[in-house]
Amino acid sequence: MVEKVTNPGGWRGWRAATETALYGADGFYRRPEGPAGHFRTSVHASPLFAGAVAGLLCRVDEALGRPESLDFVDMAAGRGELVTGVLAALPSDVAARTRAYAVEIAARPPGLADGIAWLPEPPPRVTGLLFANEWLDNVPVEVAEVDSAGVARRVLVREDGAERLGEPVSGADAAWLARWWPLPEEQGLRAEIGLPRDLAWASAVSRVTRGLAVAVDYAHTAGARPPFGTLTGFREGRETAPVPDGSCDITAHVALDACAEAGAQAQAGAGAETGAQAGAGAETGTGTGAGGTAGAGTGAGAGTRAGAGAEAGTGATTCTPPGARLLSQRAALRALGVSGERPPLALASTDPPAYVRALASAGEAAELTAAGGLGDFLWLLQPVGVPDPLGPEPRPA
Repeated sequence: MVEKVTNPGGWRGWRAATETALYGADGFYRRPEGPAGHFRTSVHASPLFAGAVAGLLCRVDEALGRPESLDFVDMAAGRGELVTGVLAALPSDVAARTRAYAVEIAARPPGLADGIAWLPEPPPRVTGLLFANEWLDNVPVEVAEVDSAGVARRVLVREDGAERLGEPVSGADAAWLARWWPLPEEQGLRAEIGLPRDLAWASAVSRVTRGLAVAVDYAHTAGARPPFGTLTGFREGRETAPVPDGSCDITAHVALDACAEAGAQAQAGAGAETGAQAGAGAETGTGTGAGGTAGAGTGAGAGTRAGAGAEAGTGATTCTPPGARLLSQRAALRALGVSGERPPLALASTDPPAYVRALASAGEAAELTAAGGLGDFLWLLQPVGVPDPLGPEPRPA
C-alpha cells in the first residue's frame, strides 16, 4: 500500500510521492495536455515502430496457429497512438481477427476507434501479444541511499523536491536490494528499489495464457547498475530535477533482469502470490498502465527519455531466466526488418520520389536504432506457451 499523507508537503518515500505526483487527482498524467510536449517515445519517432510491433504480432499469430481471436494489449497506451498504428499496419486478415486493448488510467481520448477497448488494467486472459512500451519506468519505486555509517536508508522527499534520509531499508525491499542491486558501504551511493516493477510485470505476464509479453524501456542489468541511481524528471522536452509536485514526469531506469525473473516465476506458477500482490497494489500504478508514457504527444521540442545510463545491450544477456530474452531495441528492430540502411543511390535516378521516401524512412529507422539513444533501450521478451517469435538469437548490433 502507498503510505497516506496526513500533512501535505510533509516527508514521505519517493514511491508515495511519485504516485501522487503522476497519478493523483491533480497528477502529471491527469493534466489536460497529458505528457504532450514533455517527451516523446519510439512510437512518435516513426510509424516504423508501430509497423515493427505489428510484424511481431503477426509472428505471434503464426506461433499460435492463427487463432480465431488474437489479442493485442498496449500497456500505458497514452492517447492510443501505438495501438492505432499497429492496427493500421496489420494485414487485413489479421486485423479482422484482432481484439485490441489500450490499458491506461487517463480518460479515453476522443476519436479513438470504437473497436479498441479502453481499460484501467489488462484483460484477465490474453492470447496474443502484450506490449509495454515505456510503462515500467513510471511504476513508482522507493529510493535508497547509503548513509555515513554504511547503512542503506530510504530516501524521503517533500513536494518541493527536498530530500532527507529516513529509516533503514528493511523487509522485502532490503531483500530485493541484496539480490538485485547490492549497495557497497560507501556514503552517497543510491539505488531504486525495483520490487513494485517486478510485481507489476509478474501480474502482466500472468495474464498471458499463450503468446508473448514484451517490455521495452531504458534499463540496466546486474553488473552495470548506475552507482547513484537514475531518478530524474522531464518537463517541456528537457531533463530536469525530479520534483514530486505534478509539474513534471518522474522516471527511473528499470532493472529488467529482475523483472524477467519475476515474469518467469509468474509463468511457472511460483509467482501466483506475487501476481496477487501486484493486483492488490493497483493503487500504486502497477496494474493500471502507469499513465500514458507510451502515448505522449511529440510537441514542439519534445525530447526522448533515453537519458544517460541506458544500457547499450546488444544480444541476450547472461542474467535472464530460461525462456526469457533481453536484447537491445536496435537488435530487436533489425530482427523485425527495421535496419536504417540508406536506399541505393541509383534509385534517385530511376525513381526520385521513391528515393526520397526511402531516404526519409531510413532516417527514421536510424533514430529508432541509434546508439546512445532509442537503439539502446532494452526489450524483454517472455514467450508463454509458444516459441520465441524472433527466432534465433540475433548477432550483436
